[in-house]
Amino acid sequence: MFSSSFYRCRALPIVAALTLSGSLYQSAVAQARREYLLTTNWKFTKGDVPNAAQPTYKDASWQTVQVPHDWAIYGPFDGNNDLQTVKIEQNQEQKATPKSGRTGGLPFIGTGWYRRQLDVPDFGPGKRAVLLFDGAMSDAHVFVNGKEVGAWAYGYNSFSCDITDALQAGGNNVLAVRLRNQAEASRWYPGAGLYRNVHLLVTDDVHIPVWGTYLTTPEINANFAKVKLRTQVATPGNTFQPLRLETEIRDAAGQVVATTSTTLTATDGQEFEQNLVVKTPQLWSPETPVLYSATSKLYAGNELKDEYRTPFGIRSFKFEAGKGFSLNGQVRKFKGVCNHHDLGPLGAAVNTAALRRQLVLLKDMGCDAIRTTHNMPAPELVTLCDEMGFMLMVESFDEWKTPKVKNGYSQYFDQWSEKDLVNMVHRDRNHPSVIMWSIGNEVPDQGAPGGGKIAKRLQDIVHREDPSRPVTAGMDQIDAAIKNNFASVLDIAGFNYKPHRYEEANDKLPQGFLLGSETASTVSSRGVYKFPVELAKQKKYPDNQSSSYDLEACVWSQTPDEEFVKQDALPYVLGEFVWTGFDYLGEPTPYDEVWPSHSSYFGIMDLAGLPKDRYYLYRARWNTAAPTLHLLPHWTWPGREGQTTPVFCYTNYPSAELFVNGVSQGRKTKGPSDKPQTQYRLMWNEVKYQPGSIKVVAYDAQGKAVAEEEVRTAGKPHHIKLVADQTHLAADGQDLAYVTARVEDAQGNLCPDATNELAFKVTGAGRFRAVANGDATSLELFHQPRMHAFHGQLVATVQASDKAGPLELKVTGKGVKPATLRLITEKNAAK
Repeated sequence: MFSSSFYRCRALPIVAALTLSGSLYQSAVAQARREYLLTTNWKFTKGDVPNAAQPTYKDASWQTVQVPHDWAIYGPFDGNNDLQTVKIEQNQEQKATPKSGRTGGLPFIGTGWYRRQLDVPDFGPGKRAVLLFDGAMSDAHVFVNGKEVGAWAYGYNSFSCDITDALQAGGNNVLAVRLRNQAEASRWYPGAGLYRNVHLLVTDDVHIPVWGTYLTTPEINANFAKVKLRTQVATPGNTFQPLRLETEIRDAAGQVVATTSTTLTATDGQEFEQNLVVKTPQLWSPETPVLYSATSKLYAGNELKDEYRTPFGIRSFKFEAGKGFSLNGQVRKFKGVCNHHDLGPLGAAVNTAALRRQLVLLKDMGCDAIRTTHNMPAPELVTLCDEMGFMLMVESFDEWKTPKVKNGYSQYFDQWSEKDLVNMVHRDRNHPSVIMWSIGNEVPDQGAPGGGKIAKRLQDIVHREDPSRPVTAGMDQIDAAIKNNFASVLDIAGFNYKPHRYEEANDKLPQGFLLGSETASTVSSRGVYKFPVELAKQKKYPDNQSSSYDLEACVWSQTPDEEFVKQDALPYVLGEFVWTGFDYLGEPTPYDEVWPSHSSYFGIMDLAGLPKDRYYLYRARWNTAAPTLHLLPHWTWPGREGQTTPVFCYTNYPSAELFVNGVSQGRKTKGPSDKPQTQYRLMWNEVKYQPGSIKVVAYDAQGKAVAEEEVRTAGKPHHIKLVADQTHLAADGQDLAYVTARVEDAQGNLCPDATNELAFKVTGAGRFRAVANGDATSLELFHQPRMHAFHGQLVATVQASDKAGPLELKVTGKGVKPATLRLITEKNAAK
């Protein structure tokens, strides 16, 4: 049994917003600590530049950009960008072949430089200054005034650099960052540049260092929760000082619920330990993501030296043999998805509004967990999961010592793996959403001599830094992993695409439970339906699309239903993480070798964030709080009159009846059968196409008609309809509205085969940011304000300015009536 009653978030200083001289965004301030986001006035150039680190270098001709910034997402697409001739063993390939779109076909290979002036307010004697990089892709080297102050190899990890000794107090300082992406270093699109936020922290020389706090809740019951807070302190030369730490805990309403004051003694070293009690605690869960906050003030005598506010929550969990996973005493299974880090048309450049939109869509589907494949996530995602209620598996590596790609992480593993794990754990061990750590995905070391010893060493490092959570890894070589003492070492054995062997694995392993760490890998293209409708593996078509009947998978994977059967039958299986929640750039299986495919087909939602039909199959299973009733396919098939056109219904009602132009096609009921699909879908496989409509009537368990849905044959494209995910944006220069543009007929039916080119114009308090249509073969550039619709739809992204006021989006297209949408940007907009 593995149990924990731990939970805490990354400690944050007291927050206040302020812009200083247009060059630094101050995101947090206290008397003795200031934190700034370095977002604006960066200069950027591609290519290696001699002397670019020197403060006297002239960068006026460089491009001015805002960070977070992904310089490769602007393209253009080309099948020769990072063309890899490889044998993908995970795909059971027998020989090496050219993979044109494996990493997205975008030009991310090479060196890039960033520079900016670095004003450091309030810096002087007795102060320290630190740069914190949330992620930099990749092989980062950081210079201040020409002096190298830090470096980090892994582009996905967060790291910090103390720049105190390189700064000129009261003078002009220059920050420069050199980044380098190698060819054949990734299996998907990694992004390029300073794609996550950069922070400047200015503190007293007596302070709490980066990630210097650790909070656990070792005991929880209905009456109280014990809270243990360990706080590191740094002093000049790390010499002892009799410091005092005052901490108060507030509940979600802001009421003080616990306080304590502790004096550091010589025997304590450089760490405080404080124990507090919260009475009648409200527990964190995906359904009730209640957050508390701990505010700690560090004093030397009566002088305030530092101040932190730490959001946290209180929850307990267990992993028990034969019983599985329980959260706060309630047995449950992970209803999870795997997600890559790119944000579709935004590339790898992190944006909180884009992440929030993804989580809103996943929450409506009933998803409650995310695996951060195959690397450390942006800190904004972890914070949003705390706030919105998602459990996280935070993953570290896709490679250990044995390479998958020529220049992957294996070149860094011996030198960097422990450092990377320590940073990962220290940054995120304080979040309630984080339930488990993953030390690897499908690493070839599963079957290599000594692979089990490597797994144990990595797991021991994680346990040393955070004994409160279990460790897992995603394994695809099930026989090798079991025989090599690899799977048995792990706290949780995670298996990828092995539902048919769960019983066997559980019998052979000691844990008494296991996890579907990566499941399904069903492929589909939104709005695309292929005939005849049949179960198929590695099916390919001349148009490089996959059928949305959700019956096509890879040679090594399954349809969703095959996993559902085992999840329902085996209590010791902890749940699943579906590959993937969203389509992502790169890895266009099954079209790895066929350009122009350059993004995945695995997503439950496409690259634009539009749900595919499969979204409703999972929603019917996972979202038990809301009804689901969804029909497929569309019903506009000129030329298919009289031909067999199966109709499926995804619903959480037990039975339904289908009507074609008012004529019943019979009533279907979900239930056990020899075919997994008939247990979770309602299927009418012999329907003949006739123009008109299909309608489904759903019945409850008592046989009462309770809901219906109708799909009509569409006429010619007539007009554009715009639907925004939000109409009020924060005037912060970062917030986004995602606007779906639908090509409809005169009666308001979606025209499912419309390919009209649409153009976008934004006026007022915002700007056009990007557009995507979800077509894995489209080479149209995301940042251009025009794109062809894919099966009648696309999504435009509009970004707010930093000034409040109205914003207008106008969309036009040849042959259809235009549409205009008015949005409002406002200061202090609630999110």
